[in-house]
Amino acid sequence: MSLWLAIYAGGFALVSAAIAVTRPNAVHALLYLVVMLLALAVAFFALGAAFAAVLLILIYAGAIVVLFVFVVMTLPISPESITRERAGLRGAWPLPLLLSVLILAPFLFGEFGIAGNTAAAPVSAQQVGRLLFGPWALAVELASLLLLAGLVGVRHIGRSDRSPGGRP
Repeated sequence: MSLWLAIYAGGFALVSAAIAVTRPNAVHALLYLVVMLLALAVAFFALGAAFAAVLLILIYAGAIVVLFVFVVMTLPISPESITRERAGLRGAWPLPLLLSVLILAPFLFGEFGIAGNTAAAPVSAQQVGRLLFGPWALAVELASLLLLAGLVGVRHIGRSDRSPGGRP
């Protein structure tokens, strides 16, 4: 039962991710992203990884996506910018799709294929904390700094797009 729930939730996550990347409205895309993250949390929970599901909800859906929504809501989005964005992305999807298939194919069909009876060892919250704040502390902090730099860059690009003759 839980395997079928995980497969259903994974399929739901795939559909909502596909909808998220095809929406012209950024707020709608972020809402579909939240739905995708919640579906992934259900899949993790159904597979017995309750701690990973809670981390996914708290960190991604609860913090990062809310921060994205805040930044997107502060940006002035005009119909002209949406039209310009659609024109720029009109033929851009085949290459990322091909690269994704090439990356995933060895894991699905090759020597890394999904085995039938693989038992996963449970991971405790202490082990995750030791990894995040032990040897991977610098990587976690650099990832958060990169996220902050990206948000500041988006804010700056959005502000300069709003007033072409005014302040930079």
